[in-house]
Amino acid sequence: MLSAFELMPRIALDFVTRHIDGSRDPFSAASPWYVLMEATGGAHADLTASFEDGLADAITATLVSDAVVASSAAQAASLWKLRETISEAQKREGASIKHDISVPVAATPDFLAKAVPAVLAMLPGARPVSFGHLGDGNLHFNFNSPNAGDDPGFMAQWEDVQQTVHDIVKEFDGSISAEHGIGVMKRAQLPRYKSHEELDAMRALKQAYDPKNILNPGKLIPPMLRL
Repeated sequence: MLSAFELMPRIALDFVTRHIDGSRDPFSAASPWYVLMEATGGAHADLTASFEDGLADAITATLVSDAVVASSAAQAASLWKLRETISEAQKREGASIKHDISVPVAATPDFLAKAVPAVLAMLPGARPVSFGHLGDGNLHFNFNSPNAGDDPGFMAQWEDVQQTVHDIVKEFDGSISAEHGIGVMKRAQLPRYKSHEELDAMRALKQAYDPKNILNPGKLIPPMLRL
C-alpha cells in the first residue's frame, strides 16, 4: 500500500516556507528530518486505519517524533507542495551544486555520514540539502552555497565535488545517475564507473535499436568511440 516515501531535511522545509507563497510548516516543533508518506489501494477506511496504526507503532518505538495525516485532498496537496517545491525554493536561495544519485536504501544513512563531511571539507560552510525518493534509494544530494545568492567561486568547484561524491557512491554500490539519466553532462565520467564490457554492451544495444543514430545522437555514449 505504500506508494511514496520522500525524505526531506529541515533546511529544505526552511527554504520552502521562506520562498514559496502559501507554504507553511505543519509541525509546531522542528526536526532534523521529515518523511512524506503516501499509501494507496484498498478500502478507504481500512487504508486509513492501517496507515494510522503504523504511525502509532512507529511513534511508540521512538522511530517517529510526530506525524500529520491529511484528511482531505486539499490537505494532501499542501503537504505534497512542501516536497515538490524544494527544487524551486533551493534555486531562489542561491547557488547550489547538485547530484542525482542512488545507493541501496539500507545504505543511505552510512552514505550520508560519509559523503556530507567529505563535501563540507571541500566546501566549508556549504548547506547540505539531501532529499528525494528514499523508497527507491534516489537522493538529490545537493549543497547550497554558505550564503544566499549566487556564488561563482562556489560553483567553480562543481566538478571536483561531483567526482568526490560519485566515488563515494561507487563505494556503496550505487549509481551516479538515478532518475535524470547520463545525458551529456555525465558521459565523460562513465569510464570511471563502468567497465569496457559494460560500455560495449551499451553501444551494442544502441546499435540494435538505433542503427542510424538518430535518437538523441551523441547522448549517453559516443557512438564510435571505445573508451
